[in-house]
Amino acid sequence: MINLNKIKMTVIETAENGVVNEDTIFDFTQKDNYVEANYFGGKIKNGFLVGLIKENIFEFSYCQLQTDGILDNGISCSELVISSEGKIRLIEHFEWKSRPGEYGVNIFEEV
Repeated sequence: MINLNKIKMTVIETAENGVVNEDTIFDFTQKDNYVEANYFGGKIKNGFLVGLIKENIFEFSYCQLQTDGILDNGISCSELVISSEGKIRLIEHFEWKSRPGEYGVNIFEEV
């Protein structure tokens, strides 16, 4: 199982309706299968996510305050893989709960 403890990531591919980008830094901690992360940068003033890893599937909820004052939240189901360069990559399939009917895919990578 891939472990995210003390891993920092950024977004290398953003969905059209996504807010996070290459300027957003995620700082993960993990204990057993429990994972949390704080994130900020780019359009994100402050964000937090919390979730569980089962094998290499990471399911989490997120809440974020954007620099324009918008408060957003949603859920994600993500696959954790190792890139050809040996970096941890997270392929996120998200669903906005604060924007009903909006979905997308972001790709995060270890920095």
